[in-house]
Amino acid sequence: MKKIFFVLLLLVVCGFQSQLSAQGKAQVSANEDITRLKIGEMLPLSDVKMMNITSKEVSLDEVMEENGLLLIFSCNTCPFVIAYEDRYPEIEMWSKKANIGLALINSNEAKRNKEESMDDSFEAMQLHAKEAKYDCYYLLDKNHALADAIGAFTTPQVFLFNSRKELVYKGAIDDNWKDKSEVKQQYLVSAIESLMKGEKIELAETKGRGCSIKRLK
Repeated sequence: MKKIFFVLLLLVVCGFQSQLSAQGKAQVSANEDITRLKIGEMLPLSDVKMMNITSKEVSLDEVMEENGLLLIFSCNTCPFVIAYEDRYPEIEMWSKKANIGLALINSNEAKRNKEESMDDSFEAMQLHAKEAKYDCYYLLDKNHALADAIGAFTTPQVFLFNSRKELVYKGAIDDNWKDKSEVKQQYLVSAIESLMKGEKIELAETKGRGCSIKRLK
């Protein structure tokens, strides 16, 4: 009950700016030239080191496991992320079972450089990961370089790559961000299951729902 109240409160504080994103219209003005990675295209910047919450730098090549890599663009404060966080442990479990590397990516650079708004600073990431009991990589995407290279615009938004580093699914985790018990379509789970069976992923792209990634202007 407390979590539901907190999510509703955050929505009010955000002034409902995330509603446009929920309709598949992320609020990213002046970013029309950002690459939008297409299904079948290769993972970019896989050798670039990013700081993990352990204070050790790792690359996506190091995060990747035998059967692929799953990236979730996330953050500390987005009400959509907070609503989904009780599903993160299950995603971690699915990834481990499928031998797919998993990393959460924080690209909210504009919320790290202002003294009055440090909600996505590295220190805040470390604290949030501890409180939320993350059991995976949580990487700081400096200057939103990876988000720009992939074309990530919302939090949470997922990108699933196969063992050849080819993008096989991107978009939402499932069809109901508000209520886990009301989920009818498990987009990400279905994609992982199809990938492991060597089958074509029928729904390879869905609309990401969430807050816009806070890029530097």
